[in-house]
Amino acid sequence: MEHHSPLLRKFITLGRVTPEQIKNKQREAQSTAELICLCSGMKSSELAAQCLDLFRVPLFDLSEFDIEQIPENLINEKLIRKHQVLPLYKKGRKLYIAASDPTDYGAFENFEFSSGLQCDVVVVDHKQLEKKIDQLFDSTSGLSLSEDEFQEFANLDIEDDQKSLQNVENKEKDKDDAPIIVYINKILMDAIKKGASDLHFEPYEHKYRIRFRIDGLLHEMASPPTSLSTRLAARIKVMSRLDIAEKRRPQDGRIKLKISERKSIDFRVSTMPTMWGEKIVMRILDSSSAMMGIDALGYESEQKQMYLDALAQPQGMILVTGPTGSGKTVSLYTGLNILNKPERNISTAEDPVEINLEGINQVQINPKAEMTFANALKAFLRQDPDVIMVGEIRDLETAEIAIKAAQTGHLVMSTLHTNSAPETLTRLLNMGVPAYNVASSVNLIIAQRLARRLCNHCKTPETLPKDELLKQGFSDAQIANITLFAPHGCEHCTDGYKGRVGIYEMVPITSEISQLIMSDGNSMQIAQMAQQLGYANLRTSGLKKAASGLTSLTEINRVTSF
Repeated sequence: MEHHSPLLRKFITLGRVTPEQIKNKQREAQSTAELICLCSGMKSSELAAQCLDLFRVPLFDLSEFDIEQIPENLINEKLIRKHQVLPLYKKGRKLYIAASDPTDYGAFENFEFSSGLQCDVVVVDHKQLEKKIDQLFDSTSGLSLSEDEFQEFANLDIEDDQKSLQNVENKEKDKDDAPIIVYINKILMDAIKKGASDLHFEPYEHKYRIRFRIDGLLHEMASPPTSLSTRLAARIKVMSRLDIAEKRRPQDGRIKLKISERKSIDFRVSTMPTMWGEKIVMRILDSSSAMMGIDALGYESEQKQMYLDALAQPQGMILVTGPTGSGKTVSLYTGLNILNKPERNISTAEDPVEINLEGINQVQINPKAEMTFANALKAFLRQDPDVIMVGEIRDLETAEIAIKAAQTGHLVMSTLHTNSAPETLTRLLNMGVPAYNVASSVNLIIAQRLARRLCNHCKTPETLPKDELLKQGFSDAQIANITLFAPHGCEHCTDGYKGRVGIYEMVPITSEISQLIMSDGNSMQIAQMAQQLGYANLRTSGLKKAASGLTSLTEINRVTSF
């Protein structure tokens, strides 16, 4: 800071400050502008406005300026910190510089020399300038962590985490990482409190965003500075015990977060290289979801009984089908918990093992070690099994072994990625499984979706014309006694919804459907037969949920085919 700058001399001449005041306050000030404000009692914004009048220099509002716009080759920390000026942008051969002292000609000459450009100056509020400079070189300031939040989230218990704050406080580098550690901890706890199922950390060229999947839909929750992209990714990879140096290939890991003495939450972590850094997706694996019990899943009474009857069979196959995130795993785990008795030997092959279940032998699929679904199934059959669960039937070999197990006195449970129950049967046939094997081994197929559940605090009745209701698929009998509801939104929910409810299509393989499979019936014929036998498809089940006020017609249209 130069006390003889023209700006300071001007204010002495005007009688706004005195040499004695300057002498007393100069140790407290970081810049000429701050010194003048301390001596005169002026606000920083008033000083900037006076500079406009006195020196005819344009006034610039830094509050909305995005520091990401500053060209990287113009960022010289030594010069910026020393002179308390900020390069804004380049236009042709001109460099526009923000300064709280528009008469600091030495600073402008240094920037002209280092950049090779002609400098034009704009005057700014010195407090805004200091904030932007700190934000530029201390990007963690953009995380907006309060002191209370820092204390609350500093000491979360993360299993096998060797970089906890307690262990690194004496290392200068790790002190710099402390805000990152606390910020990630806060994001994880926020996701748990909001009931999110997945977290997405996404780097882009000019933006970094964090989204939560709440009740099946993604919502943007935070947008930290893009400069933090690599540090956020590195912290998550440390927590997940992944290779920090490897940024060119996808990696998978796991985090165990202890949130109380009795409860821990697991996160499944997946990293993937993208154009602008590593995208990270974290799946929240809450073991309590597997313990909800069959009554909490949303089955109709007849559907619940069909599932219980299939689970009571000594042999055969139960298949659960639906897209990713439709709740297949929870349906399977619910069935396994019902079967989990001391007298049964239950083994599962999963990729990955999402939730640990006491009393069940869970095997992690590892193709590198030749532990495939097919090889795991072969091993299970030599381990005196009663119940076998296969995470997914992906190929003919796995399908053949699973069917052989179902035909030789074992209950087999698995999933397929198909859109409906009838399509599951034709998918097995298309894989190359003989029709008689499908007809004789499969007991029950469950196709499912998850729809957002309407908030009981704010849902509002909705009136639709009869023609529209008929068009949507409601019967005349339903329309006579129907009351539909629409989302509204309140402090208890997200956009009018809170939680999710399952929508199911259950097709037990009856003798009629078996005969149709044996005669090469296609999925449409099987679907027609299932409806004739009184088994509701996904659309019909969804409309029933809407008619009962559990969800909205809009939501049913989102998750089921019209």
